[in-house]
Amino acid sequence: MADKTLNDLFYETLKDIYYAERQILKALPKMARAAQDEKLKEAFKAHKDETEGQIDRLKQVFEIIGKRAQGKTCDAIEGIISEGEEIMEEFKGTSALDAGLLAAAQAVEHYEISRYGTLCAWAEQLGMKDAAKLLKETLAEESATDEKLTGLAKTAVNSAAQKAA
Repeated sequence: MADKTLNDLFYETLKDIYYAERQILKALPKMARAAQDEKLKEAFKAHKDETEGQIDRLKQVFEIIGKRAQGKTCDAIEGIISEGEEIMEEFKGTSALDAGLLAAAQAVEHYEISRYGTLCAWAEQLGMKDAAKLLKETLAEESATDEKLTGLAKTAVNSAAQKAA
């Protein structure tokens, strides 16, 4: 068996996040429809548009490394999305729904931040300056989205869930 390299690991992780982003793109409209808070609905819709751009950047990274853009099943994102679907089902129509949706969305963001942070470090290590630049752009967007969600949780969503209790 051939020795696996950091290049191989980079490529496999790139396929993982590409798959994850495409699954997230499918989940966001469902989350937006389920959300009761208008600001949360808008946040999900805005992140859907942002995710489309992130997928385009990933395709560019695949081009840079001379590989076809393809995903590899990501069990982690499948599980996180499944948990979000459970929340939508179990808490439908309740005051706690939005808090649960927001928590699920932040779990997604934290996964993405972890993956993009790793890919940025590896791209730099491997001398892939153009790829690193694209990945850093997405990492910054994911971090900003996480901060927005935290602000929304603190200023509206969590207190609305608590008041109704």
